[in-house]
Amino acid sequence: MTKAQPYDIDSVRAYFPALKAGSAHFDGPGGTQIPQPVIDAMVDAMSDPLCNRGGNTAGERNAEAIVLDARRALADFLGADPRGVVFGRSSTQLLYDHARTLAKTWRPGDEVVVSRLDHEANIRSWVNAAAAVGATVRWADFDPATGELTPEHIGAVLSERTRLVAVTAASNLIGTRPDVPAISRLVRRTGALLHVDAAQLSSHGRVDLAAFGADSVSASAYKFLGPHLGVLAARPELLEALSPDKLLASTDTVPERFELGILPYGVLAGARATVDFWAGLSGLPASAAGRRERLDAALAAVEAYEEQLRVRLERGLAELDGVTVHSRAARRTPTLLIGVAGRHPVEVHRHLAARGVDTGVGTFYSADAARHLGLGEEGGVRVGLAPYTSEEDVERLLEGLATLPAVHSGADRGLVGHH
Repeated sequence: MTKAQPYDIDSVRAYFPALKAGSAHFDGPGGTQIPQPVIDAMVDAMSDPLCNRGGNTAGERNAEAIVLDARRALADFLGADPRGVVFGRSSTQLLYDHARTLAKTWRPGDEVVVSRLDHEANIRSWVNAAAAVGATVRWADFDPATGELTPEHIGAVLSERTRLVAVTAASNLIGTRPDVPAISRLVRRTGALLHVDAAQLSSHGRVDLAAFGADSVSASAYKFLGPHLGVLAARPELLEALSPDKLLASTDTVPERFELGILPYGVLAGARATVDFWAGLSGLPASAAGRRERLDAALAAVEAYEEQLRVRLERGLAELDGVTVHSRAARRTPTLLIGVAGRHPVEVHRHLAARGVDTGVGTFYSADAARHLGLGEEGGVRVGLAPYTSEEDVERLLEGLATLPAVHSGADRGLVGHH
């Protein structure tokens, strides 16, 4: 097999026109920047004739090809079957639709398991759906000292009445990566379904429906270098067994019967190009390896690169008195939630923004997790690495924090749970 090329950060950054503005972007967990080939693909698609899908006119054929190409691409990216790939406005919208549809099969006394670690989209959608049919919600806690959500935490709330378990592949707030395959093995013993929110993992590690042992996964393309588009990938046989609310005139074909209205063709073209861009990061020629193999290599290369940067960043944070890192799990994405003693998170965020360092601030739709960590409604400052983050960006972030009054360079003080 052809060997993948070393990860060349300068070449990668050259693809992102937004980086020319000069900011150091650590706001990727809330939405990544978009590479030029993705932008070009969207413009090209919307510059050609387009119409409702079909096979007669040029517009119909273009639309048909765009949708089918996008399904195949996202299936490769999510380790799924194209027949199970559903597109929507956002992953939150798709989760609410999926939850309402699954809830038609639940009865009073049935149980649904959610975790306090998760993004609200993977909590409230299930909680609301359960309430509508009289099902019971059981909560899996995580360890606030370590940030770990273990299979044991999930196992403690499973029963013979469990119908669905919803869990994240990576925390939106602190990056924790639960052992999803181990959780799946526990869930299987109950006969329940498993849904995995892969939105935050998608730009840092391989998402694979089959390897997870999940029945469905959800993600958002704008979290992995693409346009705003939600995607849910499920086992086709699961979708075949479900009856979503839909228009009478809409097709009964799976997966189309789960998609409301006409799809955004330009955005789908961008999503397909996003997957191809990722495959290109492997350095492997398309003639030497299939797209899934190239995606495997690309995600492995990005994960290794980001891990090096994360270690450098955490060492630098450890030398700043008064800085606390709340991301502590042994296995996690390079998503760090930090706090600065005596400073409101918004103040820290604004201080960095004024120096061209873009971060996020708040609880990021993870209020349950923030409260469980003892952070209340303020949350913290979220710092996320991305495939285009450079060593220079990390140094700018550390320098920006060091210029905060009352934050001084020290010797390995101030970092909680440093690994």
